[in-house]
Amino acid sequence: MMDDHRRDWALRYLREAKAELEAARKMPYIAPSLLLEAIRKARNAIYYSMGEPAFIENIIKETTEKTQMISDPLLRCLTGIEETVQQLLQLREANGERAMKQADNLIQLASDIVETLTGEKVTD
Repeated sequence: MMDDHRRDWALRYLREAKAELEAARKMPYIAPSLLLEAIRKARNAIYYSMGEPAFIENIIKETTEKTQMISDPLLRCLTGIEETVQQLLQLREANGERAMKQADNLIQLASDIVETLTGEKVTD
């Protein structure tokens, strides 16, 4: 069972990620920094909805350092999310339609995860 503290943080990060993405669409001149912030917040929302973020980060880091195939579907999903986040963070110029689409997909995935685990719908 998720405690109120983590639930509140997960929902807050998700709302902020959606707001950052919307702002990036409206203000292309600062879109790169807004997109990067949006994907960080989406990732944080997922981690808070699943438990202790530092613990989740450590599991993902340890898993990605191994070269063997990941059989657990949830862990495979989380490592895929982390890879996407890291790819977007590596792109210093995170603007353009492709980066916007990837950020949008990540935020939608975060919404699905957070809303499923918290049982609460986050409005845009």
